[in-house]
Amino acid sequence: MNILQALFFPPEQPGGVSSMVPYIGERFRKIGWEMELFSLPKRIRNKGHDEIEFATFDWRPYAGHAIIDKYLQTYKDYVWWVKLRLTGQQYDLIHAHHPIAALAMKQVYPNTPVLMTVHSSYERELILNGKIAEGGPEHRFLTAIYGELEHQTSQLMTVSNSFAHYIGTYLKEPNSTIVIPNGYDEKRFKPVPHENEVAQLVTVCRLVPAKGLDILLQACAELRKRDSKFVLHIIGDGPIRKELEELSQRLGIYDDTIFYGYMLHPEELMPFFDIFVLPSRAEAFGSVFAEAALCLLALVGTDVGGIAEQIEDGMNGLLVPSENPVALANALETVINDPHFRYEMARAGWNKAKKTYSLNRVISELKRIYSSYGPQGGDETEQRET
Repeated sequence: MNILQALFFPPEQPGGVSSMVPYIGERFRKIGWEMELFSLPKRIRNKGHDEIEFATFDWRPYAGHAIIDKYLQTYKDYVWWVKLRLTGQQYDLIHAHHPIAALAMKQVYPNTPVLMTVHSSYERELILNGKIAEGGPEHRFLTAIYGELEHQTSQLMTVSNSFAHYIGTYLKEPNSTIVIPNGYDEKRFKPVPHENEVAQLVTVCRLVPAKGLDILLQACAELRKRDSKFVLHIIGDGPIRKELEELSQRLGIYDDTIFYGYMLHPEELMPFFDIFVLPSRAEAFGSVFAEAALCLLALVGTDVGGIAEQIEDGMNGLLVPSENPVALANALETVINDPHFRYEMARAGWNKAKKTYSLNRVISELKRIYSSYGPQGGDETEQRET
């Protein structure tokens, strides 16, 4: 089979789908399937001018709002780029990993099956980051896109049961969505034996309000009051970095906190830490938890979205309510002060991640789905492989 994987971000971006899909392509090519990656370069801006029409709703009443206008222009740019770069190319199947990619591909390739994996919720992130109002025009437009995706694509997929339930409220047939949790190439994640005298906490994320790092800093300030010893490592960059640095100074933990900024391959550094913590306010899946588990770190997260599906509280990690710095401090204090418990949880997390979030599982499930939409040749390839 000849399959196009359509991304939005270039595949060199760290984290989540952008770091997973290239490994999927590599595995499929090893078994004789043709698979290309396609994405929109950042330099492509305001190139597209094709008219846009949605089958399930009219976008025109939403025009004039900056976020919506940018979304629509990016859609046009993606169509322009597809036509420029893929003219004459034909595919048995297209698997898109962003709504704009799916809709643009279907516009250019109306007779080709397009599958869509919804990895995250742009509108929820915008609301949590204070960019749009819940129930406002941007929110209504972005949630209407789910219905358009259902109408235009051959199959909707997503990464967690909780997120499937969320998008299902905007679909006509919510039970048709397939859930395939993310998978990871284990060779990228290598636990390193080490013994840190002081507990090393690490978080890896984009520095935006949705990730709850203000709650983490408040929890660490509470730990400092209790005389718990730790160092907090924050890997990532984003619009609120300066705000977080200033907050750590006001809370008196700046000397205990290291801001690294953007890092392309954080998994190379992560095995040297002890505890991974991220108090997200919402998370469709939370890829970095699975990655941290494969690095043999103890996990502490919030009881939201896909995080709660990865962590069984007290068994392979600790879950706390969101927006609760004291509860987060209590959980961190537990794993800081009890290295044996911390190790046992990390080992359980590692075992679950290897079993549940293996790339082999994802490949197996995708092969089955791809073959059901592709030509007979895909089935023959699978039979040769098995």
